[in-house]
Amino acid sequence: MVSIRLKVGPKGQIVIPKVFREAYGIKEGGEVIVEPGESELVIKRVLDTEERLKKPREYHKKRRGKRPAKLGELKGISLEDEFDEVWGIEDEAVH
Repeated sequence: MVSIRLKVGPKGQIVIPKVFREAYGIKEGGEVIVEPGESELVIKRVLDTEERLKKPREYHKKRRGKRPAKLGELKGISLEDEFDEVWGIEDEAVH
């Protein structure tokens, strides 16, 4: 992993280096989310509407034509694991 030391300005501002902005699709005027960790700050880019809708659209397209589950068929299935698997939950954080 690459680390770059940044100076913090008088108002607490930092500049995200161009190489990181380009790699993670952070554009001028765009937004990022800053989350506190135990000993770090995590910076995440905010996905635009099309990016947010990509996975639900793919899932809907994949499910098209399949019958819905019937009562009792989901017994014993971890819905949390199923959700994570279907939606590909992953940490897109930039450290």
